[in-house]
Amino acid sequence: MSGDLVVVGGTSHPDLVTAICEKLNIKQTTSSIKNFANGETSIQILESVREKDVFVIQSGCGHVNDNLMQLLILISSCKIASCNRITVVIPYFCYSRQADIPFQSKGAPKLLNDGKKANENFQDFDNSGNKLFVSQNGTLIANLLTTAGADHVITMDLHDPQFQGFFNIPVDNLYSRPILEDYIKWEIEDYKVDLDSCVIVSPDAGGAKRATKIADSLGVPFAMIHKEKKMRATADENNLETSKVPSMQRADSYTSKFITTTMLVGDVNNKICIMIDDLVDTGYTMLRAAKLLKQQKCKKLIIVITHGIFSGDAIERIIEANKQHNLIEKLILTNTIPQTEHLKQFTEGGIDCKILDVSTILSEAIRRIHNGESISSLFERGWH
Repeated sequence: MSGDLVVVGGTSHPDLVTAICEKLNIKQTTSSIKNFANGETSIQILESVREKDVFVIQSGCGHVNDNLMQLLILISSCKIASCNRITVVIPYFCYSRQADIPFQSKGAPKLLNDGKKANENFQDFDNSGNKLFVSQNGTLIANLLTTAGADHVITMDLHDPQFQGFFNIPVDNLYSRPILEDYIKWEIEDYKVDLDSCVIVSPDAGGAKRATKIADSLGVPFAMIHKEKKMRATADENNLETSKVPSMQRADSYTSKFITTTMLVGDVNNKICIMIDDLVDTGYTMLRAAKLLKQQKCKKLIIVITHGIFSGDAIERIIEANKQHNLIEKLILTNTIPQTEHLKQFTEGGIDCKILDVSTILSEAIRRIHNGESISSLFERGWH
């Protein structure tokens, strides 16, 4: 590998940085990353990166905001040190679930003729068109990275692909699909023995395109769980006599609540379901989908996730639900996020868990970009 290639790693996922460097046959550039007593981050690059092709690796997990700030300072440190180019490698891109100004199709925001100031009328309403007071995080994160000095971004399985459009620099959104497909083909015995008994399932409409491509590639049927949120209004306990309230103000006496309903589209009866999703955070969507599949008499459920975040008590919740309902036959995760502790917890909780390594495809992307080669084949065929 050319001596002009430099890899600088943050502290969010050191094991992945080490694995990537080993596959590239280079040593990680040493840096000093310290925190002051008040939490401020101080970074010093301890080797020369002048005129080097620098790849900064930091996954958006753990203490997300601290790690994001650390990434920005790492980029800036390399830029100040007169490097030639900075490519930021973010295996899991934090904030990718937050698109700019979410829209709901309920019409324009409601205004109440109750004498309140305009901004007060919006505080309790979440059923109106464009939310005018929601931060535009997609544009903000893109601007922060480019302002810090990033020239190129590599990530994997963006939750919202439109996030790429917020950047004015190249963004390569790699897919974990080749890794997942290879595992299903060669490691899942049920697929090898009886192809017709398998079905690929998407737990929601958002992941349908991803799951459909995997189903088409593997030659198996596809099913989807449609999730719909319906709003119900319940009378406010403090104002039950709504008939005495003027009609223009009656909406003030109701509290908006959402009821989530799920519906299965496709046949899973006596099938081996392989549920594909890009990320799991709290685990509620995954468990809701798993319970519905069991109710529909699926034979086995294998869950395949790219980004296993598992915030808070998500793992305990999943383990407890599995003990009660025997939901999960096997759980497959990738190491875009550190999974060592998660693997230990799932194993101790009685869930068969397997971690797939993404360092091969990320290191190959780094090698090709450094050498000026095309990475188009990585989107479909991985590192082969």
